[in-house]
Amino acid sequence: MANETKGYENSNINWYPGHMTSARRMMEENIKLIDIVIEILDARIPYSSRNPDIDNLAKNKFRLVILNKKDMADNKVTESWIRYYKEKGITCLALDARNRSSVSKIMTTVSEVCKEKIERDRKKGIQNRPIKAMIVGIPNSGKSTFINSFAGKTYAKTGNKPGVTRGKQWIRAGKGMELLDTPGILWPKFEDQKVGINLAITGAINDNILDMGEISYSLIKYMQNNYCQVLTERYKISDGMGADEAFSSIAEVRKCMKKGGEPDYDRAARIVIDDFRSLKLGNVSLERPEDIGE
Repeated sequence: MANETKGYENSNINWYPGHMTSARRMMEENIKLIDIVIEILDARIPYSSRNPDIDNLAKNKFRLVILNKKDMADNKVTESWIRYYKEKGITCLALDARNRSSVSKIMTTVSEVCKEKIERDRKKGIQNRPIKAMIVGIPNSGKSTFINSFAGKTYAKTGNKPGVTRGKQWIRAGKGMELLDTPGILWPKFEDQKVGINLAITGAINDNILDMGEISYSLIKYMQNNYCQVLTERYKISDGMGADEAFSSIAEVRKCMKKGGEPDYDRAARIVIDDFRSLKLGNVSLERPEDIGE
């Protein structure tokens, strides 16, 4: 097993963004229409699921960060991320976008974040002008689910205004807000390969172009360092095992064997990733503010 996993430590995530360059250009062209940028992040990977282009794109715009999928993340770690963004002057909320009642409270927060804009309109005699929000997020962050929950029954394409072109749409969310939906985009290069690994583990990158053995191996190592008891209970892994031994043990416990008695690491890898994504490993956060520095 050691030979089979030897390359995992320094291997790279290879993928192709395809249409994402045009999607980014579309966002740049429409940002002038926007009052606030609402960024949807995966609560399990708030750093890795942040597109680094957004800070520059949203410069001089009001900001709101949503940590979605909070029901899948470690609650204590999520709370530390909320404090992290608060210290940076960015309003941050955690929610489960599938829960309509929690999403419905967003409008109050948006109004608070945009209070300067609302006050400027009031002084100009403009009453009840809708707040225009650009919704951004990487693939699989839950952006579409958030929009559907937020817009609810009033979901409608507003149309007949600048910014309505193929590939994006304006959506009316009640009387006070209009959402500009944008395609989920990643970025051309991961400067930190841990970012690529985390995106792969959570399903933001197509599994078909990944080495699932590599991804699973990285997850096992992380779990051993941060959620060791979970692995012990789920896969009967002994304390003190290295990641290679743990991988072999999981293959054996889950009866992932090839003809001749050799472990089938591909099957074992898929089991580990599926268990993580289906919460069979519990609520796991893959990164913490103190891990990333600046």
